[in-house]
Amino acid sequence: MPRTRKSSLERSPRARGVILSASKATRELEELNRIGIALSETRDVGLLLDLILRKAREITGADAGSLYLVERDADPANRGLRAPLLRFKLIQNDSLQFPFSEHTLSLTEESIAGYCALHAEVIELSDAYRIPKPRPFHFNSSFDQEAGYRTRSLIALPMKNGKGEVLGVLQLINCKRIPKLRLTDAASVRRLVHPFPERSVRLGLSLASQAAVAYENSRLYRDIENLFDGFVSAAVKAIEQRDPTTSGHSQRVCEMTVALAEAVDREPRGPYGDLRFSREQMKELRYAALLHDFGKVGVREEVLIKAKKLYPMQFVRVLDRFDYIRRDIEARISQQKVEVLLSLSRKEAEKRLRLLDEEARRLLGELDRYAEFIARANEPTLLPTADSEMLTEIARKTYRDPRGTERPYLSSEELRFLSIPRGTLDPDERRQIESHVMHSFNFLAQIPWTPEFRGIPTIARAHHEKINGKGYPFGLNSAQIPVQAKMMTICDIYDALSASDRPYKRAIPADRALDILKICVREEEIDSELFRVFLDARVYRLAGKSA
Repeated sequence: MPRTRKSSLERSPRARGVILSASKATRELEELNRIGIALSETRDVGLLLDLILRKAREITGADAGSLYLVERDADPANRGLRAPLLRFKLIQNDSLQFPFSEHTLSLTEESIAGYCALHAEVIELSDAYRIPKPRPFHFNSSFDQEAGYRTRSLIALPMKNGKGEVLGVLQLINCKRIPKLRLTDAASVRRLVHPFPERSVRLGLSLASQAAVAYENSRLYRDIENLFDGFVSAAVKAIEQRDPTTSGHSQRVCEMTVALAEAVDREPRGPYGDLRFSREQMKELRYAALLHDFGKVGVREEVLIKAKKLYPMQFVRVLDRFDYIRRDIEARISQQKVEVLLSLSRKEAEKRLRLLDEEARRLLGELDRYAEFIARANEPTLLPTADSEMLTEIARKTYRDPRGTERPYLSSEELRFLSIPRGTLDPDERRQIESHVMHSFNFLAQIPWTPEFRGIPTIARAHHEKINGKGYPFGLNSAQIPVQAKMMTICDIYDALSASDRPYKRAIPADRALDILKICVREEEIDSELFRVFLDARVYRLAGKSA
């Protein structure tokens, strides 16, 4: 029988290497995506930290690892912040089993983890016992001596949140050539352990960033649950811890609303000339204003602080996908080049290689333009019709995933979010934000208020109603809205407009904020007489003083 001729791909080690590299990159990207999903779904802090360290070791091939958390807690005795500490929280080792108890240590440059946390710097060591002399830190070999272990290659990765703060440190030890094998002695360490490759460092750092966000979210959820036992002051703290960008909003709205009520109380004539507030009613109004946004704790945090049209993890997945498409293009072009070199004459090959280079530049250039356009479309700005059409065009483009399945460049959900015409929220997310009013009411209604404060839930519930009946949640008209809520609405809108920059909007000057409120008066959204008093008494100045 005639022999079957091998394809050029089968005969070329370089081609096989390209395929294996692309396949490895694909597996790593898929694993990162799976880990990201798992992290976002895990709310229990203990389970989350264990998952973070385990997945970091898996994706980098580390035999062992440890996780440290930075603690910056307040010290009630000193009425301030105590010196930050490193909590040695977790340790894992595939080769040894040994007792461990978490403990704290000083956050200094003398330890590898401390230096990493203080400087937000990745530390890579091919041999932990041979640290370059200029470095201020040293390796603590006590564990190796006690457990009979040998640490060789080591990386320390800072867990940074979205604001660049280091929440913890992942320390990964002994990158193994064959992950499943145990390191039983020094000889096996010399044979099996090698320095962490640059690719593993990048993957580990990416995972550390995801882990920091997931850990921070889990910690916030836990803190919020603990704060439910508090009362007015604790509730306000919970609001501000949930959304730091609106810090001070409840207090400012409270101060302005009370000041407006005092000004109305002084009015001798007009629609509210006979209106007087007792001391108890003023206190009731103050509590209602402080707690008016407490229901935001019931809104998904990712929706509450959504700064761009895509959620951060979604945008990361889009970028990862485009990185995969880029590598796929490069791999396919490289494969075709190998086939050309093996099957054509030199002259024909040179011509064909130039064409392939041109095609690669065209495809990669197009991909870069798409990525840049998506990044611009992700901003909370007005979306022109032409941009919407461009997004649709990108979404129609397809690629083949590692299993050969044809996939769109953008999923239907990503396209829907990127096509939001104004701001960052789609209709469903906006409804979720608006639901905070009912969350506030339901919470406040559970509190056994004394008779003089029983109006608090109703006042807080109506702070997004409009006198023309087009507000929410019930579309009440002017006669149905408590006057206290009408005052709070004016103050709430003004502060939202004039407050300092937030991720999803710029602050606007006071005069522009007042002009917008005048438009609200013309459209019969807010009470004209109360707004007049708001202007005459210059209540709006309080927002600037307490910001």
